Amino acid sequence: MMQDRAFSDPARERLLFAQRLFITAVITLVLSGLLAARYFNLQISRHDDFATQSNNNRVLVRPLAPSRGLIYASDGELIADNRPSFNLTIVPERSANLEQLLSDLSALITVSERDIENFRKRLKQRRPYEQTTLKFNLSEEERATLAVHGHRLLGTETSARLNRYYPEAELFANVVGYVGRINEAESETIDKVQYSGTDSIGKNGLEKFYEDRLLGQVGSEQVETNALGRVMRVLEQNAPIAGDDLTLFIDSELQRVGLDAFNGERGALVAIDVKTGGILAMVSAPSYDPNLFVGGISQKDYDRLLYDKSRPLFDRTIRGQYPPGSTVKPLFGLIALQKGTVTTNFKIQDNGFFYFKGVERPWRDHNFARGGHGSGIDLAKAIIESCDVYFYELGVRTGIDMLSTYGNQFGLGVLTGIDLPGERNGIMPSRAWKQGERRQFWYNGDTINVSIGQGYMLATPLQLAVMTARIASRGEVQTPRLVKAINGVDQVPAEEPPTIKMDKQYWDYVHQAMVDVVHSPRGTAKGISRDLDYKIAGKTGTAQVISIGAKDKYDSTKIDKEQWDHALFVAFAPADDPKIAIGLIVENGEHGSSSAAPIARAVFDAYMDSNAASPSESE
Repeated sequence: MMQDRAFSDPARERLLFAQRLFITAVITLVLSGLLAARYFNLQISRHDDFATQSNNNRVLVRPLAPSRGLIYASDGELIADNRPSFNLTIVPERSANLEQLLSDLSALITVSERDIENFRKRLKQRRPYEQTTLKFNLSEEERATLAVHGHRLLGTETSARLNRYYPEAELFANVVGYVGRINEAESETIDKVQYSGTDSIGKNGLEKFYEDRLLGQVGSEQVETNALGRVMRVLEQNAPIAGDDLTLFIDSELQRVGLDAFNGERGALVAIDVKTGGILAMVSAPSYDPNLFVGGISQKDYDRLLYDKSRPLFDRTIRGQYPPGSTVKPLFGLIALQKGTVTTNFKIQDNGFFYFKGVERPWRDHNFARGGHGSGIDLAKAIIESCDVYFYELGVRTGIDMLSTYGNQFGLGVLTGIDLPGERNGIMPSRAWKQGERRQFWYNGDTINVSIGQGYMLATPLQLAVMTARIASRGEVQTPRLVKAINGVDQVPAEEPPTIKMDKQYWDYVHQAMVDVVHSPRGTAKGISRDLDYKIAGKTGTAQVISIGAKDKYDSTKIDKEQWDHALFVAFAPADDPKIAIGLIVENGEHGSSSAAPIARAVFDAYMDSNAASPSESE
């Protein structure tokens, strides 16, 4: 028995082996089935998905930014150009560790916290595999450094872009404006596809108003990349379409003369073509360099501009609202003549003060200290010598309703429609305006103040130029425009402009009075008539900044310059065939005759010189 148990049982061992073999075969078959199913899923069921992902790793579609449209002055001078620059971009999907990459880049070149902060904001707005700019305007040294270390900076690329450049810097800043980086608010409203090739957008001026025309249409290209994300070759390209080029009415020489003539003073000047409404010069002084904003202005530079007391960023031409002072007297005189509230023979006695029945406080004339302008003051003399007392009487006789209605027609208190964003409409007050804005009734005293361009009345320098152009053209209502042509195609409307109807004799009368303001011995602007070989028709103005008592005398030596009166001047030339009209203000310049009128004379002289036909041209 003991000997039998020592031997093995072959049958039992065969059965055990068979069982083990079966289990092993089943496990092998199951695993093989799973492997086959997985293989089928990867190679057949998900073939298209993986093929697309593989292609994305090899082929990249990139936007191609269009060239922004150029802007030219009327004389052909380029005032908004494009210049190449190099930017550092990152495709995060191609970087193994984005944070480490940013750290490595900061160690190699100057990357500020602001650069990184803005980069993170742009990351939230981008599409997958889209290049996102980290740093703009790389220097040659920075580009060389990145090239040397490029093998370990996976996901980075140095790409060339066209950046906006303003060759004349300060000269056209308030007109052209500038482009800047697209901010978060703008990114919510723009067409992301259209702007996929650019980081910039027009912020103000013509750059903003004509953004749709200047931008152009984005293109695209398919590029093949290697494992490091470097572009190997271009597979396909859809070229972008450049933006439209703008040609302005502005004459660069007139603009330069106008800015220089302010000689450091604050103010604004607008010169307009009487016959077309084209803006020939548009100066806001002081100005600034718009190139500072193109690549992202530093906080130091921005604070310097923002907190400058002279406010260089403020466009005085369309946003500055000032009491127009006596510059409105020719217009109000024209209205009164047309409506018959005064005649050319109506005269007053001016003793320096005007009294209105029922009001104890008198309204004084600027010449009150000398006893006024005397006797026999008619409308012409009141314009020539700027007699306030005459216009106090004229205002009461004519009434605010008539002054306001016609004032609007001549461009006061309404938007002019110029092709610039941000225009202010000034105030041409009326009964309805005061009731709506102040919840108060209109009084005769309000009309008296308005009759000399004070009180509630405010106007922009652009509105003063428009008013003067409509007086010069005998009522033609031309809309002021900056852009003369787009891609060489003239933009001037073909239809005839509407006309404000006035009797010819009244146009003649007021025009002659304005000529005598400059060319007669008693004219307030006679100082600019010396050596003139053409005639200017104009009107000076002074606008109070602070109130002065009825019997107190204005003395600038006892107050800060910021409280001095503003100096204004409106004019057109040549008087016998008006071609150019000007409205301007010198802030705290005190007297229009000495501060503002000489600036206009300089611009008129430059215009007449540039438009003087040579014998060969006139034949």
